[in-house]
Amino acid sequence: MSSFLRPSITGHELTEPRRIAAEYRAITSHLAITPPVSVVIPAMNEAENLPYVFKTLPEWIHEVVLVDGNSTDRTVDVARELWPDVKVVKQVGKGKGDALISGFAACTGDIIVMVDADGSADGQEIVSYVSALVGGADFAKGSRFANGGGTDDMTTIRRLGNWALCSLVNRKFGARYTDLCYGYNAFWRHCLDKITLDCTGFEIETLINIRVVKAGLKVQEVPSHEYNRIHGVSNLNAVRDGIRVLKVILKEKSLAKAARRRPAPFSVNIPRGEVS
Repeated sequence: MSSFLRPSITGHELTEPRRIAAEYRAITSHLAITPPVSVVIPAMNEAENLPYVFKTLPEWIHEVVLVDGNSTDRTVDVARELWPDVKVVKQVGKGKGDALISGFAACTGDIIVMVDADGSADGQEIVSYVSALVGGADFAKGSRFANGGGTDDMTTIRRLGNWALCSLVNRKFGARYTDLCYGYNAFWRHCLDKITLDCTGFEIETLINIRVVKAGLKVQEVPSHEYNRIHGVSNLNAVRDGIRVLKVILKEKSLAKAARRRPAPFSVNIPRGEVS
């Protein structure tokens, strides 16, 4: 918790409590932060789960961006009842990756947090992610396998697949991840300028992890506990989505090799003020 900013109070500031309240978001009676935090929640037919999701979200966050994947239940209505100021983005395309990209574009906060809508993530953990970012990280990556993390919702096959794919990414890109396919992450908004996101499915999480490393951004893993989905059935398919993740890894590695082989661009220095 030491990485949080403590507002300095002077005699002049004590006479302007409203200005202080506008500049700092209280986390506890002793701790506050200045960066506004946006939470992006991609959701499709998650009306039954949203009450559990929103219940755990801290009151101090700047905004909640719900990306609705053309739900046929009361997902949007429930979200507005639970969080009246929620920003609803209607998804035009399909897939989790497409939803997250749409949500990121709608965020106005300096920090962006990705949270699933199935009730598997505890919103109270957001404070740990923000702490890592305020403490100097560019990307705070949730990990179910870091010391202090855990999962209630992973089969043996998925666990082995995640380990194998994570090991491959670490070896190919020089990363040091303990978890790869996990959707609870946070980052500074400016990181989006350094990583191009161009995939639509569940493999978006792997793509982000790889391109963060390729961009040389500072990563800090945050122990996180994944709970079971509360209602409904996940659209995740271990084999199908595992293959898509593998394809992303191989594609990113081939792009990295191609970039190393590409010759440096030829440039001509023209004196300023002259037109050629």
